[in-house]
Amino acid sequence: MAIALLIAAVTDIRRRQIDNWLTLTIAAGAPLYWWASGMSFMPGIAWQLGLAALTFAVLFAMFALGVMGGGDVKLLTAVALWIAPLWFMRLVIVMSIIGGLLTLAMWIHHRATKRTGRLAIPYGVAIASAGLWALFAQNRELFHLPVNAAGFG
Repeated sequence: MAIALLIAAVTDIRRRQIDNWLTLTIAAGAPLYWWASGMSFMPGIAWQLGLAALTFAVLFAMFALGVMGGGDVKLLTAVALWIAPLWFMRLVIVMSIIGGLLTLAMWIHHRATKRTGRLAIPYGVAIASAGLWALFAQNRELFHLPVNAAGFG
């Protein structure tokens, strides 16, 4: 998933697009991750599926309102299959902070270069960054590193 998130961030920066094959690859890898981590169907996998369904429903509404791109919706939904619910809530907070800073930086650049038109934010960068952070933090024992309650070392 980490490599796929990096690819998503790069393609979103370059083309303002996150390819379907990439989000499908992330989603398709989740069952292997569940199996490798010893996750049981109830409640573990059921929670992950429910979280992904809820994520999709909320973000699809945002897409319908025109405030979020379709690739971003699919990417965050696929990421929800990998990240435990508590860590996913933290991911959303970190993603929002990164996304806000990214939007501010892009807006300043947009104004400084006197561009007109709608500002296109590569929000996949915020999703990928927060996803990488959450993936690492939730699996920190694999790296033998202690992490405090905020998820930082």
